[in-house]
Amino acid sequence: MHCPYCRSTDTRVLDSRVAEDGGAIRRRRTCPACEKRFTTVEQMQLTVLKRSGATEPFARDKAISGVRKACKGRPVTEDQLACLGQAVEDALRSEGWAEVPAHEVGMAILAPLRELDEVAYLRFASVYRAFESADDFEAEIAVLRAERAAATDEPVLVPVQPTG
Repeated sequence: MHCPYCRSTDTRVLDSRVAEDGGAIRRRRTCPACEKRFTTVEQMQLTVLKRSGATEPFARDKAISGVRKACKGRPVTEDQLACLGQAVEDALRSEGWAEVPAHEVGMAILAPLRELDEVAYLRFASVYRAFESADDFEAEIAVLRAERAAATDEPVLVPVQPTG
């Protein structure tokens, strides 16, 4: 660790504490060369394992940009998208992944997006889960209706498919 004041590499840790959310370690340090004190925060690097086998650091902005496209024309604010991005990152970190598969990033986006806006959720899910027909949309909408009904104790109306 380099001292931010004199750039000396000989710094000493005085105190270490786990940050309040448990996702980082705060260290109080001193520099014997200039005798100044400073604080560092160490956080686990979250890495995404892509389908190609390549890895890259998790970028919250990259995850949000895909969701932003699904939210186009919907009443979703940038603050809500930022909160969604934080929720996704927190969920991935809480799973304890060192390298999170790209597929899991998309899965972590689906639940908070469904709570935020159902239309945006359907748009995102249709691309992410590769919906191939209107039947796929109908099945997902039926699940949304069933979950909403279960939460409010309302009966579920299921459309009847004509036979013949």
